[in-house]
Amino acid sequence: MSAPSFSLQDAEHYLLSLELFGMRFGLDRMRRLMTALGHPQNAFDSIHVVGTNGKSSTTRMIAAILARHGLRTGAYTSPHLASFTERIQVGERDLEAGAFAAAVGRAAHAAELVNRSLDADDRVTQFEALTTAAYSELARREVEVAAIEAGLGGRYDATNVIPSKVQVLTSVGLEHTRWLGPTITHIAGEKLDVVRDGGTLVLGHGLHPDAVAVAREMASARGARIVNAPQDPDVPVAALGSFQRRNFALARAAAEAYLGSLDERAVADAAAHTRVPGRLQIVGRDPLTLLDGAHNPEGVAALVESLGEPFAAGRSPLVAVVSILDDKDAAGMLNALLPACDALVFTASHNPRALPAPTLQSLARQLGGPPAEIVGNPRAALEHARGVAEPGGTVLATGSIYLVADLLAPASDARASTL
Repeated sequence: MSAPSFSLQDAEHYLLSLELFGMRFGLDRMRRLMTALGHPQNAFDSIHVVGTNGKSSTTRMIAAILARHGLRTGAYTSPHLASFTERIQVGERDLEAGAFAAAVGRAAHAAELVNRSLDADDRVTQFEALTTAAYSELARREVEVAAIEAGLGGRYDATNVIPSKVQVLTSVGLEHTRWLGPTITHIAGEKLDVVRDGGTLVLGHGLHPDAVAVAREMASARGARIVNAPQDPDVPVAALGSFQRRNFALARAAAEAYLGSLDERAVADAAAHTRVPGRLQIVGRDPLTLLDGAHNPEGVAALVESLGEPFAAGRSPLVAVVSILDDKDAAGMLNALLPACDALVFTASHNPRALPAPTLQSLARQLGGPPAEIVGNPRAALEHARGVAEPGGTVLATGSIYLVADLLAPASDARASTL
């Protein structure tokens, strides 16, 4: 039985149909999927990126640096903003619609074979199918090395079937504690289980001491070398925000760990041309209008820190458009954001897990925040905020990658996955 012939619409419909199976930890299904497709994950070298914040940016930056050293590179990131095709890149380009559809078709065929051997309540998940499609296509395209972003955690994350040569830890915060554990130590342990025997573990600057302790223990146990990334990348970075400079410094260290040495001109070119959609993305001026998918307190704090930089400094008022999912630390995020704001507009993304705007407004009031309004539709909320800010001000839409997706995608586009 051959793989089905999918159009992009077929592929997206298939992937969205898998959301009802939710998330399931464990690598048994992924190992079976890889076996069904001839172990494509072994066909290319890989750099595995785990952490709480900065994974997508760091993954893209690693791929950009390696590509400018003459390597055929790939990348796998999540989630996407407008189309599933964004999640798989070859040579810094999102996968073409036809190639993506064919890859999902191969993954769907493998999933059908694997599901036959599973219990009725145990099925291949959406993220597993996407990861399978990615590994299959990266192998088919004969990439030499791929930067792979983990989804959630590391130990049981679907991506963790690659024999990565370099592992990267961006940051560790208290997120997804239901699945990863209640402390930084627990969460770091889950994420760092991706470290391979004899690998090289690259640590981001400013990690929590408990995470560093776990990293040292893991590296010692597995005979891995540790590389500590600097805070500054030593080159100008086009992506806005101090957090993106830290991410590029980490990406640079990871690329060097893989290659052994770097061409400074190649590094500078990657820094000058790599931007990350949905991260301090400018979508308007007068007022300056920014979109950022920060979705936890640490991410919001880094975002607020960056608003003091030259591209945004001195502009007033600052009006924030905010939507937050119900499984996030909304109070912690607002605590980091409110002191920087002159006004707020609460809305709700189309993700079914979005907190009601009145709930956020009430929470902001309890926290002593500035005046806050409610505009239910995200696009209307952004336009209203732009009117409040007037030409000299700044509008910042943040709190959820799904809010950013709503604001970037044409109204007729397929929605982003909720996973």
